[in-house]
Amino acid sequence: MDISNLRWWGWGTLDQTFSLQGRPNFWPSLRAWLELPDDQPQKPAVSLAEIDLRPGRLDDPVLNSLYRLLGQAVVRTDLQCRVEHAAGKSYRDLVQVRAGTIPNPPDAVVYPADEGQVAAILTWAADRDIAVVPFGGGSGVLGAVEPMPGEQLTLTLDTAQLDRLVALDRISHTARIQAGATGPEVERQLNEHGFTLGHFPQSFEFSTLGGWIATRAAGQTSTGYGKIEDMTQAVRLVTPGGIITTKNTPASAAGPSLLQMLIGSEGAYGVITEATMRVRPYPQVQDYRGFLFRSFADGIAALRDLMQSGLRPTIARLSDAAETTGFSALTHEHHGMRALIDRALEAYLKQRQYQIGGGSCLLLLGRDGHPQELGPFWKAANDLCADHRGLRLGKSAGKSWKRDRFAHPYLRDIMMDAGVMVDTLETATTWSNLPRLYDEMTTAVRAAIQSSGGGPGYVMTHISHVYQWGASLYTTFLGRQLPGREIEQWWSVKREATETILAAGGTLSHHHGVGRDHAEWLAEEVGPVGMTILQAVKQALDPEGIMNPGVLIPLGEKDKETR
Repeated sequence: MDISNLRWWGWGTLDQTFSLQGRPNFWPSLRAWLELPDDQPQKPAVSLAEIDLRPGRLDDPVLNSLYRLLGQAVVRTDLQCRVEHAAGKSYRDLVQVRAGTIPNPPDAVVYPADEGQVAAILTWAADRDIAVVPFGGGSGVLGAVEPMPGEQLTLTLDTAQLDRLVALDRISHTARIQAGATGPEVERQLNEHGFTLGHFPQSFEFSTLGGWIATRAAGQTSTGYGKIEDMTQAVRLVTPGGIITTKNTPASAAGPSLLQMLIGSEGAYGVITEATMRVRPYPQVQDYRGFLFRSFADGIAALRDLMQSGLRPTIARLSDAAETTGFSALTHEHHGMRALIDRALEAYLKQRQYQIGGGSCLLLLGRDGHPQELGPFWKAANDLCADHRGLRLGKSAGKSWKRDRFAHPYLRDIMMDAGVMVDTLETATTWSNLPRLYDEMTTAVRAAIQSSGGGPGYVMTHISHVYQWGASLYTTFLGRQLPGREIEQWWSVKREATETILAAGGTLSHHHGVGRDHAEWLAEEVGPVGMTILQAVKQALDPEGIMNPGVLIPLGEKDKETR
């Protein structure tokens, strides 16, 4: 990630934030939910100058050989660059970085200019038993970009210079794109030619194509456009054992899919340098609207019928009552005529037995496409939602969500300043199991927050990726930080939530990946034979074990002894 004003201790850039001006309900609501004192002390991040970073461990002969291989401008060892590449953006990462505690910084960061330099770096590193951590935007939340603890020297390989649209096949609707392109870079280059990838995760502004593919990411419009594995037609992966190029065809029956094995590999096998992506013509219209349901169960039933009827919206996001209340706490205060309209709307909803903050649940539904397609879609969607007691709210809710959708991560920094534990977790399951998983997961998280000393806690969930056969659950949880034990507290909640999800039939991860945080549970997800297969692939592609050690595939005891 090559951004000059990056907020190294938090989310995004220093010139941006989530403004709470004109949102008077936020702090009173947060204090009530978590029982925070009115005089809660602020806990700002330390300054960069206060960080006592471990010196880089590449001695002069090794560093000079790297300079000769790449050129001195490609290699960086300065404080800020090493800090920016020392961790991702999980709650645990930020607790440590904000306190100036960075236990495992990379010894150097390299910015290869082309695939040839990537291959040269991996050969150079394998010859010297130096670990290599691929790095896109650094926005991951499962510990996939932090160097492995221990004595092994580590390079972080940042793909920021690999950011071009290489070729566009207008006839086939495919595009070859370098893996280091960020979301805005991908869309800008495609939009100039009248196309879009349609992948908009919340991290869109700061994550990269290679990172999306490496973690099997999902965007906010995945219901319509698909997850990243649905969009990826071919990849090029540089491994210590050579370069893998998968076939650029729409489908194949030539044995098990090597492409699908590489998607989600999280840098444990090699470095994704480019991919052939399935793109779409840029939509003429993006129409997002809101609906209000009397219960989460009603909204779930509407989504299920929507998907099984074949309507397939571009976006479908159903918030439970707690998250709907949370959105209400973030609304702007209005005056004059707007205030009168707000009060009239509140009275109207109450009369119809809907109440934001009183159990009702918000559904955001949207459709991209041609104007002539939207009329039939909305008629059918409106009727189906009405069958499940869904009340139409119009376009204003959709416009409000779309305006703020990439700004919400900045709010986490504000809450951490105030001593709040805030993190997310996600999973997916079948429609028949969804109510059980939701109830058991949210109950377990709430209980874990309370037993960890986090106060009553606040747990809110939404469904944001919907299929004919089931859906995802994405939960945000808040609690009071336990001073001096923030990571231990967080880990107790994380562990309880993960084990409850697996026991209740959910997947370990729907779109965040595995990283180091989930690695201990991967065997429970894929089984012992599955782990044997993954380890065999690792051995074949990375026999020296230099690629992102400990991520995806936990190190064996023998490996740990040698590190």
